[in-house]
Amino acid sequence: MSETSGRLLSLLSLLQTPREWPGPELADRLHVTTRTVRNDVERLRALGYPVEATRGPVGGYKLVAGTAMPPLLLEDEEAVAVAVSLRTASGGAVSGMEESALRALTKLQQVLPKRLGLRVDALQSHTARVAPYSRGPAVDGGLLTLLAAAARDRELVRFDYNDRSGHGSERKVEPYRLVNWGRRWYLVAYDPQRDDWRTFRVDRLKGTRSTGHRFRLRDLPADDVATWVASKIRAVQQQATGKVLVRLPAGDVVARLGPWLEGGGVEPRGEDESLVTMGARTHADLAFWIGILDADFEVVDSPELAEAVERLASRYTRAAG
Repeated sequence: MSETSGRLLSLLSLLQTPREWPGPELADRLHVTTRTVRNDVERLRALGYPVEATRGPVGGYKLVAGTAMPPLLLEDEEAVAVAVSLRTASGGAVSGMEESALRALTKLQQVLPKRLGLRVDALQSHTARVAPYSRGPAVDGGLLTLLAAAARDRELVRFDYNDRSGHGSERKVEPYRLVNWGRRWYLVAYDPQRDDWRTFRVDRLKGTRSTGHRFRLRDLPADDVATWVASKIRAVQQQATGKVLVRLPAGDVVARLGPWLEGGGVEPRGEDESLVTMGARTHADLAFWIGILDADFEVVDSPELAEAVERLASRYTRAAG
């Protein structure tokens, strides 16, 4: 980066703070003359940054809302989307990001044209967010940054890890990707000690640090890593499986169950019947979701599911009294 380009970025960073900067103070901060400051301000204006200058003993420079976003930054729709996202960032699953999001939002709002600022305010003031029934454990933003940097630089990381059963172990792995799925973050890494790919819940990592040792890149376990992680998670979560013959067309089953069929499937059996394969945490959960279909069905080759259906039926019968 040239000296002039670096100085322009430093000047822009100063001007993005919510205050007015006297020319001599900017010159002192940047170690240049006031004439150079004036020239640099003109360069920023030529690039589309709306820098306003006021004269007098208390005058100076500041960024103001312009008639359009500066070039090479954000389009109107992108600017609105970013501003709204930053305002709601405190409700995310990454801790320690609220202050950073607020600082970024302050800088963005300073240069938003008035018409866009009004749209952002309207969206924020006339929408409401429903909190999820349960929130996943928050992860530290610094930890995500560390893992992402290690993956970028191909550096081995070491950490203590507790699996879903609570069993602890020390791991030294090659980090490749971070995947956000639902309310949780996952690290996709290759474990040389186990000679296999592994998925780790980031909130279960303790004492994570880079070893400083590099590793050679490997081919990822799948072209679509996010889908691969989702399939691994479902395999863990869907410990119970079952098949039922449902008195409904296949299209109706898919329409009513939707995403709950992931990992399973629907096979048409004539015009008004379907063979449905599903998975869930328990057979009791399976019995519940089959009931959502609101249709007659027959359990196929799953004694555990049949027992769960009988227990649920008995409970409903007693409730009807």
